[in-house]
Amino acid sequence: MQVEELLKPFPIKEFHPFPRAMLGPGAHELIGPEALKLGFKKTLIMTSGLRGTNIVEKISESMKWHGLDVVIYDKVESNPKDYNVMDAVKLYQENACDSFVSIGGGSSHDACKGARISVAHDGRSVNEFEGFNQSENPKNPPHIAVSTTAGTGSETSWAYVITDTTTDPDNPHKYVAFDDTSVATLAIDDPVMYYDCPVDYTAQCGFDVLAHASEPYVSRLNFPPSMGNALYAVKLTAENLRAAVWNGQDLKGREGMMHAQYIAAQAFNSGGLGIIHSISHAVSAFYDTHHGLNNAIALPRVWAFNMPTQYKRFAEMGAAMGVDTYGMTDVQAADAALAAAIRLLRDVGITEKFTDVTADSYSKNRLGTGPTAFYENAKVITGDDADVDRITNHVLGDACTPGNPKECTFETVRPVVEHCMNGDLDDLLT
Repeated sequence: MQVEELLKPFPIKEFHPFPRAMLGPGAHELIGPEALKLGFKKTLIMTSGLRGTNIVEKISESMKWHGLDVVIYDKVESNPKDYNVMDAVKLYQENACDSFVSIGGGSSHDACKGARISVAHDGRSVNEFEGFNQSENPKNPPHIAVSTTAGTGSETSWAYVITDTTTDPDNPHKYVAFDDTSVATLAIDDPVMYYDCPVDYTAQCGFDVLAHASEPYVSRLNFPPSMGNALYAVKLTAENLRAAVWNGQDLKGREGMMHAQYIAAQAFNSGGLGIIHSISHAVSAFYDTHHGLNNAIALPRVWAFNMPTQYKRFAEMGAAMGVDTYGMTDVQAADAALAAAIRLLRDVGITEKFTDVTADSYSKNRLGTGPTAFYENAKVITGDDADVDRITNHVLGDACTPGNPKECTFETVRPVVEHCMNGDLDDLLT
């Protein structure tokens, strides 16, 4: 079913599946026993490596202790590339693996989902499955997705995002594939696994959560089963992100963000997204920047853009974020919600516009002790007229755009993109 069909005004809307999940401190200790229950024998672990930690080594050794054979592919990049997926598929096939474990954030999970789809189709290019339910074989290898960040929600959703490197390098293409068969077999979320996630990365992933929560709440899909999770995830993010960022071993903050990211993804899984994500996909396609950082910069501008269509919903999000909206009109409360989002962004130290993004915007490794190589390919964002034009055109072709509550054309979206590039957030508050 294509997005255009989903948006037609008829009473039947689709609720997409979730995997079984284990959530809570210590959940990662159960990976070995759970893999045995699922019939794993020889497993390909897909990860970015998480260098500077012992996470991958600990999990792989635990699996070996339980009698499982393990092969590791640890070269998944940020904004995972099609060649990451296909290199993993080749390794899986050469070693006659029968199962997958992904360890990390959205990059690892998304690459793994794409690899499973490819394996199920005899190694066909992952790029052939862009779109909605394009796979033909419903039987994919089993997959345990282990999250080490609170942001993506990819461990519970039917979506995965891949950068197609076979396109024109001057016009790169980052796409979202939605496929019910890509859903993980088991999701594992353990807040203890987030403890060594550095400050900047925690903050940026947290705004990925806020984008995941807020977009389905105002989506054109208007899907009631998503609304409760969406609004509660907004509340959890507002209550817990500051603690998770500035006191990384605060269990309450980390656990709150774990639940926020998980249920926010369940909200967008059927409730849809919008142009916060479309802008993020476009910017990372051209500049290889972090998805959560992109979402954080885009979110206030897109909220301001969309508010005239959904003042009441934004007002309700303001109340969920802790704003005392008693006596306010919906318009006033919506404005207060936007101010609360900007306050949160500033409180957790996120860069406010794309032309200010530098290496320091994501400057630490997993332990926060030195420079990272994960975004070494990120380029300086120009933000000139030509840049704004190409980003806008990419946004208009993104699969998330049709769900946006306000109609999107080149003329309406371009000023939003330009403000993301060069504008001052204080302009939105006047």
